[in-house]
Amino acid sequence: METSGAFAILLALCLAAYSFVTSLIGAIRKKPFLIESGRRAVYGIFILLTAASGILVYSLLTSDFRLAYVAARSNRAMPVVYKFAAWWGGQEGYLLLWSWLLSAYSAIVVWTNKRKHRELMPYVVAVLMFTQVFFCTLNAFVEPPFQVLAVGKGVTAVADGNGLNPLLQYWLMAIHPPALYLGYVGFIVPFAFAFASLVTKQPGDAWIQTTRRWSLITWGFQSMGIMLGQGWAYAVLGWGGYWGWDPVENASLLPWITATAFLHSVMMQEKKGMMKVWNMVLVSGTYFLCIFGTFLTRSGVVSSVHAFAQSSLGTWFLAFLTIEIAVTTFMILKRLDYLKSEVQLESVLSRESSFLFNNLILLASCFAVLWGTMFPVITEAVMGEKITVGAPFFNKVNVPIGLFLLLLTGVGPLIAWRRSSLESLKRAFRWPVAGMFLTIAALAAFGIFHLYALISLGLCAFVTVTVVMEFFKGARAIAAKSQMNFVRAVVELTHRNTRRYGGYLVHMGIVIMFIGYTGAAFNLDTTKEVKIGDRFDIGRYQLHVKQVSDGDTPNYSWQRALVGVYRNGEFLGDMNPERRVYSATQQPTSEVSIRRRLNEDLYLNFASMSQTDADKAIIQAYVFPLVSWVWIGFYVLMFGTLVCLVPSKVKYSYAKTEVVGVYGKQVEAAK
Repeated sequence: METSGAFAILLALCLAAYSFVTSLIGAIRKKPFLIESGRRAVYGIFILLTAASGILVYSLLTSDFRLAYVAARSNRAMPVVYKFAAWWGGQEGYLLLWSWLLSAYSAIVVWTNKRKHRELMPYVVAVLMFTQVFFCTLNAFVEPPFQVLAVGKGVTAVADGNGLNPLLQYWLMAIHPPALYLGYVGFIVPFAFAFASLVTKQPGDAWIQTTRRWSLITWGFQSMGIMLGQGWAYAVLGWGGYWGWDPVENASLLPWITATAFLHSVMMQEKKGMMKVWNMVLVSGTYFLCIFGTFLTRSGVVSSVHAFAQSSLGTWFLAFLTIEIAVTTFMILKRLDYLKSEVQLESVLSRESSFLFNNLILLASCFAVLWGTMFPVITEAVMGEKITVGAPFFNKVNVPIGLFLLLLTGVGPLIAWRRSSLESLKRAFRWPVAGMFLTIAALAAFGIFHLYALISLGLCAFVTVTVVMEFFKGARAIAAKSQMNFVRAVVELTHRNTRRYGGYLVHMGIVIMFIGYTGAAFNLDTTKEVKIGDRFDIGRYQLHVKQVSDGDTPNYSWQRALVGVYRNGEFLGDMNPERRVYSATQQPTSEVSIRRRLNEDLYLNFASMSQTDADKAIIQAYVFPLVSWVWIGFYVLMFGTLVCLVPSKVKYSYAKTEVVGVYGKQVEAAK
């Protein structure tokens, strides 16, 4: 069966190369039969890679330890869900998943555009297949997933495997990697259409209209992947945080930042015909950063809890990126005349300028994160010494940037397109500014004087009032005109322009997440070596270590602490932090216990028993104010993204009109 899997990958590589060549030749020489042949090859690649992936997954589920990959990433005691998750738990399986997802996306693109964009599609297919050739090459020759264990000239099998990394044996890791990869892989589709429009000099913005949903869906998957990764880090790693500015965490953040900038600036091109070059750079840069993120994760070029060991993949990825960046840069420079803006910026006090500032700040954040991530690599290459920058650097740079972005989130809807008068700005900003200063004053009255916390929560109030005003004014007008209740009017308003009001919901998700992030300014933590039966305090809580028990499962042995939680003498319940040692690898892990509440989380980690006194347990205790708001904000953000994907009830043609919100009324003004 392993031979069939390896042959399927090799045949998929051949078909990808064939599709790339025939699509290009067919487009250049106007040969429809070659173009159609290249399109059909895409379906064949999907079928072949689906078969190869199915064989690998079947081997994992059935514990076929003749395969080196199965022996290294699975064992008999692992639950089925983690045997399946072992598909992407190692280099070879991850790269096969990448190839399979790309083939699935490519097949969907070809199928949904079989009667559309006849001039663009051959070049779109060529771009997709060039990337497919690269990853299939890695699958076939560099990191093959179907290598067998051999003794002499025969194939053998071990009695049991090593098992999946214990840190990955958590339910979120069955969702987080595929979600992130769907975002990584998916952004090749907007890039492919953008590149094809450069080659063909397509008039208008057909590539943007075609890929708008692709961009939003893949951005949603990127957001989901990042947030699920934060949830995993918070619940599994035992250090109490959800973001540590780890290089691989940063690698996932970089394309999300540029994709966010693209989703904002692309509206400028749709509405005004502006920022065409910028959008080409952003969509290309996002795709390159997705590949770069894969390079960081899989090459071992940086040290990370998420990264794999050193491998030869780095050279392959750098060569691939160099070729793609060089070709794309050449095409953008060659088509500069074609990408000229149709309209110039008229005023600094305009919504156009707020979008521009938003993009510049996002790119500043992206550069700061990229610089800090690659700084150890740069210093090692230049000075021969690896100098690492830690979380303080990233926080110092990105906290002010994040606050400024939060401000722009609230400012944008308050400013009119083209230009705004000072009088209209005063009226528009009156209530949001009042809400901001009232919030800051109330917090100060309660004794909160942390500067960044005051600014952050004040800006959260500013944006919240802005968004509520946008919904309130529009819904009130609809309710008065259509004689419907206010809640129904809000739903009707949102349905009439899902992109706009879904975007506001996304912004509210960001605001709620900022509330959660701000709580980190007031975190408490302590580590205590506590005798069983004794108590210790953290903040308002008193913790009573009642007992420590132990036991075994087929997969791991465990020690569990029973900790009673009290507040001001009132018993709140028991918590059960646990320590595990996995049988296959003898690797210890923590199963933290979290008491989640809207105002704060009480977080306990059972580090170990004392090395000097067998009757003492080492307990790490944390209090994290407002952290639950981070996860609530994520759900709101995802809901807003789904709303944006719903077709609007009223379709607006940006080519002919623009919709301007003026104090509760929607005025359609001809350009």
